[in-house]
Amino acid sequence: MNWIEAIILGLVQGLTEFLPISSSAHLRVVGEFLPGAADPGAAFTAITQIGTELAVLLYFWHDITRIITKWFKAIAGKVPHSDPDVRMGWLIIVGSIPIGVLGLLFEDAIDTSFRSLWLVATMLIVFGVLLAVADAWGRHVKPLSRLTWRDGILFGLAQALALIPGVSRSGGTITMGLALGYTRKAAARYAFLLAVPAVFASGFYKLGQTIVNPEQSPAYGMGETLVATAVAFVVGYAIIAWLMRYISNNSFNIFVWYRILLGVALYILLGLGVINA
Repeated sequence: MNWIEAIILGLVQGLTEFLPISSSAHLRVVGEFLPGAADPGAAFTAITQIGTELAVLLYFWHDITRIITKWFKAIAGKVPHSDPDVRMGWLIIVGSIPIGVLGLLFEDAIDTSFRSLWLVATMLIVFGVLLAVADAWGRHVKPLSRLTWRDGILFGLAQALALIPGVSRSGGTITMGLALGYTRKAAARYAFLLAVPAVFASGFYKLGQTIVNPEQSPAYGMGETLVATAVAFVVGYAIIAWLMRYISNNSFNIFVWYRILLGVALYILLGLGVINA
């Protein structure tokens, strides 16, 4: 049964990682309804996110390799630091600092108290409303070529909020981008690129912890966790392709309403004692 549960959770991770609805929240909630009725844990979540970030690497392969290549050439003095790709590389590095620092500082809370379903439900609703406001009032005119150092840091701070399940890494970052006046595609594209260093660092950090300290292993065995990661990779790639097409002509309203309805449903289930916070 553990293998089936792991596949289900991998499917959930792949389906929700890139949509602004919080994959960590969904893994937390779905875990409550599986036969084991348990929280899959922060380690399982972090490791399976490696799969979805591999999907980002594949989908944006040409962009990522170009940015990395030019960044190293700039360090070697072969490309000017004013080059847009070099600048993007620095912005991704700077934007990744907040989540790295806060992730280490609040690691214990992230693994425990932040995973309360009461908090998850609240974050789903609050950040759903913020996404709606940003999408409705944002100017949607700025391309990524106009990304400033200030905006890069603000994007990074928004991404750091996703350490709380229910906020959504892509949702928080996209919301900030829309509020700053970027187009939907630009905000989503930068959200995906910005997540790469943070997610890989978090995933491999947790993976290393489970190898060194087996007692800190995820709720599922390493075999099941790796299968879930593989499923998340395949499904995640398809979701990226779909989302980039969808937001070209549509707003984020469908995700806003979904977040709010899910948050309200969680409040009701928690209040009735159907699930444990």
